Amino acid sequence: MRLVILRHAQTAGNLGRCYIGGDTDEPLCAGGIACARAKAPELARELAHAGAAQPPRVWVSPLVRASQTADLLFPGIEQVCLDGLREMRFGAFEGKTADELSGDERYRSWVEGMCEGACPQGESRAAFSERSCDAVRSALSQATELGAETCCVVAHGGTVMAAMEAFARPARSYFSWHVACCCGYLAELGTDGMLREMSEL
Repeated sequence: MRLVILRHAQTAGNLGRCYIGGDTDEPLCAGGIACARAKAPELARELAHAGAAQPPRVWVSPLVRASQTADLLFPGIEQVCLDGLREMRFGAFEGKTADELSGDERYRSWVEGMCEGACPQGESRAAFSERSCDAVRSALSQATELGAETCCVVAHGGTVMAAMEAFARPARSYFSWHVACCCGYLAELGTDGMLREMSEL
């Protein structure tokens, strides 16, 4: 099976370089919509060239920016919502920029700890990664039950990084899997449950 895992297109919060996490449900901005529309035929060509079959369903985060992106990239394809695909909850940092948080000792401590600790009123990276990976496994399992050749997930930047850090081989660190909005990866799922032969989308 092939896994296609994508980050949603751009929102106003992304443009403003804010922490837009699991508790902020904002739609795509005009630029994000235009980007996804332009990406759709390009993505279809890339998947066809790689021999990846059209997905029978698309698994999405419950946040509107993910479902809107899936609508634009995979028009007419049924969506399945998995709450575990929701972006990391940034708690007290949600909706703010790094500049706005620069005087917050809690924020400085979190950044100095490589963003691994729990955000105040939010999640730790470990807890977030665990639920993200559980959700991706669920999507893959459901796709297998359908007899699908391709499992497509449209979620968030954090979701992509968490899944790729956990499943991709050779292994790389979390932040090294960062992708821009409306981008992601195509990978082959091995019998051992690991992803190989990655290409960027």
